[in-house]
Amino acid sequence: MDKKAENRNNKIEILAPAGSYESLCAALEAGADAIYAGGMRFGARAYAGNLDEEQYLRAIDEVHLQNKKIYMTVNTLLKDQEMKELYKYLLPYYRQGLDAVIVQDPGVFSFIREVFPDLPVHISTQMTVTGVYGAQFFGDKGAERIVPAREISLEEVRKIKQATGLEMECFVHGAMCYCYSGQCLMSSMIGGRSGNRGQCAQPCRLPYSIDGKKPQDLMSLKDLCTIESLPDLIEAGIDSFKIEGRMKQPEYVYTVVRMYRKYVDLYLEKGKEGFYVDPDDLKILEGAYRRRGYMKGYYNCENGRQMLSLKRPKEEQAEMKINFSKKQEKINGVFTLSEGSHAKITLSCKNIEVVCEGALVQKALNQPLDAQRIEKQMRKTGETPFVFDDLKIITEGSIFLPMQAINELRRESLHLLEEKILESYRRTKDQIGCAGSFLKAQDRVSEKWEDGKTADTAFTVRVSTKEQLEAVAGREDVSIILAESILCKLKEWEKFRRIVGEDQKLYLVMPYIFRERALRFFEPFYEEMNTLFDGVMIRNFESLSWLKGKGYGKAIFTDYNMYVFNHSGKAFLKKEGIERFTASVELNDRELAECGLGGSMLSIYGYQPVMITANCIQKNMHRCEKTPGLLYIKDRYQNSFPVKNECQYCYNVIYNPVPLMLVKQKKEVKELKPSALRLDFTIETPKDVRCVLDMCRDIFLEEQERKILDISYTKGHFKRGVK
Repeated sequence: MDKKAENRNNKIEILAPAGSYESLCAALEAGADAIYAGGMRFGARAYAGNLDEEQYLRAIDEVHLQNKKIYMTVNTLLKDQEMKELYKYLLPYYRQGLDAVIVQDPGVFSFIREVFPDLPVHISTQMTVTGVYGAQFFGDKGAERIVPAREISLEEVRKIKQATGLEMECFVHGAMCYCYSGQCLMSSMIGGRSGNRGQCAQPCRLPYSIDGKKPQDLMSLKDLCTIESLPDLIEAGIDSFKIEGRMKQPEYVYTVVRMYRKYVDLYLEKGKEGFYVDPDDLKILEGAYRRRGYMKGYYNCENGRQMLSLKRPKEEQAEMKINFSKKQEKINGVFTLSEGSHAKITLSCKNIEVVCEGALVQKALNQPLDAQRIEKQMRKTGETPFVFDDLKIITEGSIFLPMQAINELRRESLHLLEEKILESYRRTKDQIGCAGSFLKAQDRVSEKWEDGKTADTAFTVRVSTKEQLEAVAGREDVSIILAESILCKLKEWEKFRRIVGEDQKLYLVMPYIFRERALRFFEPFYEEMNTLFDGVMIRNFESLSWLKGKGYGKAIFTDYNMYVFNHSGKAFLKKEGIERFTASVELNDRELAECGLGGSMLSIYGYQPVMITANCIQKNMHRCEKTPGLLYIKDRYQNSFPVKNECQYCYNVIYNPVPLMLVKQKKEVKELKPSALRLDFTIETPKDVRCVLDMCRDIFLEEQERKILDISYTKGHFKRGVK
């Protein structure tokens, strides 16, 4: 069989959003194969209608009765107290037969794999998996499906599928984030509404100005629409076509699902040669919801101005009134009534069959029951999940049976069939002991960070330029230098290694995103990495997996964006051999204390990244210079956000307008007992670097009372935290 024919025979899942019970019904009626929906907690759409426990349990049954699937979103970061509540929250859905859980938090991932081992786990796009290394990392730990970053190409999707064999779930329609999912703190830092907690306020949709020009939607992407590209997506090996829209109306869900169902089926029937999208159907899709126009995403395009909606059209949504009734499964039945015997009905649905007996059939004294009247009564299935397709009525003799008895037998048999179908989905294991012991074990592993090592007596400092490195080299108050990999050319590293002080350690900082460009950079550089540096700091699981594959034996640190929100998350990294992690920038001091900062680096100064983006503001607004640079964009309040274009890896880093500074919180910082205090330098001059270091040295290391620098700054979330 040729490759195309083989792909045409594959089962492609249409995965629909359900932000409400009505949307779930709409999706099923439109032909969805699976539903993803959040419960009342821990989902990345906290402001969707979501389903309460009763609705969700009913939804699980209704989906299964139609031989469909339902996945629960637990795709946010959980605090320690919430980890203690996770077992009780998930247990009812687990027992009911939930098909999978979509997760972001590594601590949640390890919890579910241990406590609910037969509950499949899907890796959320919030995990920012961008390649084979990251996918394989989670696949080896028991993940069944990967939802990769939306920014990767179709060829990268193909490579992940071919290399790992894991199920691939990719977005095909709906709203697009400007930032790599899971790498955005803008909403969190500006207004305290964290995207990592499902509460994003979408500040990227607001206008920003550049070079003093009129504000534009510089960071607002058009919506994704890939319906014309479905053959290419299918042949790349995508298993599940995911439609975004848990915040949208049921009519939108129905329209979009129906269209993708139609054209996936068309491809599976006729192949690429017979695939054609009717222009009228494209108009229907556009009419269902129009935010800022449509584009085809990153599958065949690295980035570009054409992806942006620089003009803001009036938002429109077609007026649609559709009554979404509960979809009923077709069943067959044989109803036998014989004088002197109990009424008996046999019901079958697909490969399930049940037999139910009712009251004793009597001899008719007057007018006997005829088959037509019996069938009419039996077909009154009402709001049950079933409707009769074929129903045979067999009567023997002159018979009589009260209508009440017929109705009771119909209800009882339909209920019996429903229970029989759902029986195979139910789980009866009680894992409460396992849950408690797992959390205690995670606590013990996480406490190994607190293994008696004393905290560093000097700072850990991250530098981004050669001049910053020269400014910190040799200083007694700096024990570890974290040097960005783009700081200099490969051949220059040996020179900079020589200027580092004898008592200082030099760590190489790997990129935020580790895709093909990064791989091409690091593969020929690996031997030098191993000899010139005392360790590395990583920012993604791709880098960790690549290093492990190389047999890397030196120290590995993790940055803030490999989030540690709870003891289980700490234990996850500890088991992977991480020597130090960076404390979360979204937890407040009380939550940091609960999580424990032994083994951590706590940032006390620095411009914090609020976005890592595949699109390039420099390229979109001017032109691609193919050289790293710095520009500024301003919001409506005239706050200037520094934007670095990292051409080596082809992404932008957008920073908060003012740096974090916790010098006034010295007492609280020291009470947390982090293993190291970290300072981050990005856009500072060498003079700025020295001034900040001198101030922090005097306050934190020499316990002096002194005036702090006269600069604008923020305490970040150190006191306020996020909900």
